[in-house]
Amino acid sequence: MYEVRVAVVGVGNCASSLVQGVAHYQNGGANEQIGLLHWDLGGYRPKDIRFVAGWDVDSRKVGLDIAEAIFAKPNCTAVFCDHVPETGATVRMGRVLDGVGEHMADYPGDRTFLVADAAETDKDEVVRVLRETRADVLMNYLPVGSQKATEFYAECALEAGVAFVNNIPVFIASDPVWAKRFKDAGLPIIGDDIKAQLGATIVHRVLTDLFRKRGVKLDRTYQLNTGGNTDFLNMLNRSRLASKKESKTEAVQSV
Repeated sequence: MYEVRVAVVGVGNCASSLVQGVAHYQNGGANEQIGLLHWDLGGYRPKDIRFVAGWDVDSRKVGLDIAEAIFAKPNCTAVFCDHVPETGATVRMGRVLDGVGEHMADYPGDRTFLVADAAETDKDEVVRVLRETRADVLMNYLPVGSQKATEFYAECALEAGVAFVNNIPVFIASDPVWAKRFKDAGLPIIGDDIKAQLGATIVHRVLTDLFRKRGVKLDRTYQLNTGGNTDFLNMLNRSRLASKKESKTEAVQSV
C-alpha cells in the first residue's frame, strides 16, 4: 500500500500525541485498535503513515528528530508511547510571524516558547522541503491566533502541491477564497480546527443534543477554557481567541 507522507508545522502537544499515537498503533499491530474511530480508511492503516518533515520555532526542538522533539519542553502532554522510533526527519526552523504571542515572553521558560536564534525559513525553502521529501499532506498545529503564519504555510502547501489539514481555528478551509484556490489546484484541504477525542467541545455538543432529544429547552450554555499547557497560556491573550470562540460555538450549535 502507498504510504502517507506527512509534514508537520508546530511540533507541540497535539503533534506529540499524533506521533506517539501513530507509533503506538504501528507497534501494536491489528489487535490494538482501541482508541481509533477507523482502523482502516480506504485501505490505509496507521502503519502506512510516515512523518517526513517538521517545522517549529522553539530552540529546544529545532535540529532534533521529530521523534525526539515531541518530548522537548514546553510540551507536557501525556507520554503513552515511550518507544517512538526515529523518523529521519529533522525539525527545521519555521517562520514566526504572528505564531508567538508577545505575552508568552512573560512566563517561565519551561512553560512557554523560547524562539530559536536562527534564521527563519522562507516560502521557497518550505516548498523545496515539501517537494524533496515527497510530502502528501501538511498538517498545521500552530498556536491559536496564528492567522498570518497559517496563511504562510497554506500558501507553501499550494505551491508545493500538497494537501493541507488545518487543525487550528484560523479560517482557511472555511474561507471561500482559500477553499477555491485549493479546489482549483486539485488539492484537498480540511479544517478548520479539530475536536479532542473526548474533550470539552464534543461533550458539550452531545449534552446539547441530549437536551433537545429529551424535550428540554436550552436557553443558554457556555464553555470555559481551562488547561495547563502552552495552548491555554497562549489563549490568555484574548485578541487571539476570536476565531476559536466562533469555531467552538459553531461546533456546539451544529447538532
